[in-house]
Amino acid sequence: MENAPSSKSDETPSGLPAALGAYLIWGFLPLYLILVSAVPPFEFVGWRIIWTLPLCLLIIALRRQMPELKAALSNPRTLIALFASALLIGLNWFVYVWAIAENQVYAASLGYYLNPLLNVLLGTVFLKERLSRWQWIAVAIAASAVALLSVGALTSLWISLTLALSFCLYGLVRKQVAVGSLPGLTIESAILLLPACGIAAWYAATPQGSAFGNDAMLSLIIIFSGVVTAVPLLLFAIAARRMPYSTLGFIQYLAPTIVFLLGLTVFGQQLRPVQLGSFILIWIAIAIFVADLWAKSRRAKATATAV
Repeated sequence: MENAPSSKSDETPSGLPAALGAYLIWGFLPLYLILVSAVPPFEFVGWRIIWTLPLCLLIIALRRQMPELKAALSNPRTLIALFASALLIGLNWFVYVWAIAENQVYAASLGYYLNPLLNVLLGTVFLKERLSRWQWIAVAIAASAVALLSVGALTSLWISLTLALSFCLYGLVRKQVAVGSLPGLTIESAILLLPACGIAAWYAATPQGSAFGNDAMLSLIIIFSGVVTAVPLLLFAIAARRMPYSTLGFIQYLAPTIVFLLGLTVFGQQLRPVQLGSFILIWIAIAIFVADLWAKSRRAKATATAV
């Protein structure tokens, strides 16, 4: 076979390593949360916000994105949207950390399996996007999985739905704002900084005292929360620019799959039949969803090649 002429797209670095890096970090995040299990979830989220902001500012300085940050800060509409997205991502972080601390690992995993399917559904409601027949089938099967949990695992269903809905709405709000992932996260962290400092101060004033500052190793691990928050988001932003959406959409299931396997192994959480049935339905829905995306991508490439 003859080698095709080199093109500009061929010279573009692959986004696969960045995508794998982002989703591996998100997938193994529960292992990190084990290290901070002595920290109350509410306090930990406060420290996570506090230590994310300086790291974001450092990366923005290194990537020379300060003009983009200043432009976003000077736009009232952007700030209002980022205020809403900050509340949503703060809620998402707290519920996730609490779920892992309470050994609700499967509920957390299911939430992020549901997330892409809910994204598609919300896109039809708010963005007037149209679903294909196969996407409607996938959404219907996912709805059946939620209905099954509502019958047999109602006490943990709210965790999955809160995680999925908060992150879906977060993405929907951010989709309407012309600001990059990292500058947006920086502003969101700044918006949440004051309540985060209030949370840290409140815990410091309790008889038990704050978890930060009393133990050097634990304090360093808490500071590291800024890294596990900002770095995967930066990697994801790089991957999103370099990879087709269908490919990235397939890789995103790596994270909840890792969380699911950690629930089976590291956390030793019992998988009840109703949960297993729900996961099977979700996996079927995802298979249909990804197959449809992949088919559309192949058709689009074939059309582009023909033209």
